Amino acid sequence: MNILLTNDDGIYAKGLWALYERFSARYSVTVVAPDRERSAVSHGITLHQPLRATRVKMASGYHGYAVNGTPTDCIKISLMEILDQPPDLVISGINLGANVGVNLNYSGTVAAAKEASIYKLPAMAVSIKGHQSGTFDDAALFTAHLAEIVLKHGLPMGTMLNVNIPDMPINEIKGVRISKQGTMIYSEFIEKRIDPRNRAYYWHGHDTTTSSNNPEFDVTALAEDFISITPIQCDMTDYRLLEDLKRWNIDIRTMDIADERKQENRAD
Repeated sequence: MNILLTNDDGIYAKGLWALYERFSARYSVTVVAPDRERSAVSHGITLHQPLRATRVKMASGYHGYAVNGTPTDCIKISLMEILDQPPDLVISGINLGANVGVNLNYSGTVAAAKEASIYKLPAMAVSIKGHQSGTFDDAALFTAHLAEIVLKHGLPMGTMLNVNIPDMPINEIKGVRISKQGTMIYSEFIEKRIDPRNRAYYWHGHDTTTSSNNPEFDVTALAEDFISITPIQCDMTDYRLLEDLKRWNIDIRTMDIADERKQENRAD
């Protein structure tokens, strides 16, 4: 069994190597991850500079490939160049900090798993709540358990699992919830500051304590000390609106092009 590991926290992140230690005992594992932290880069890819994959050795003796690109770049270069054959499973993580609700749209961790699912590979993004985790080993233990279930059942093409785990010993976690992606908007702010040359600069921030009372949402499950598992699709079509949109009579033949041209001329 061949496992591909990546992340967005960088190749030296503790969560990534906790997964390596857990999976390498039983499977053939390849690590291809960004050479530095690439959090919140979403599904971006590198187009205007060359990519390099450098083989690096960890202090513990493990080897991996450090890529000077995004998590999505790591998946592409793994499948097209580094690996001799496609992996049986792709795992992105373990990310330090939850990826729930609208944050999925920004997460490089989630994007890497989505990219793998586009290539018809079963994939999971795994994150742990908080930013000072001491329970990576327990999170990796659950991830290995879930991986066996995923490999047994498979996942639909273009669908990956987004997994969020409370930062606590596994025997204190209340259970597992199959959850929906939360839709709450985080409270955000922009803090304006002045640099020593009297020029303005800005820091973006948001309230990380946003929660919901809806037990079906991922953010609620995690806040109540449950592991949240959410199936995420790459197909972004809104099927609720699709048929209704067809009845809007949007037709180029209904345009009054002559009148549009007159308006443009008046504006000039």
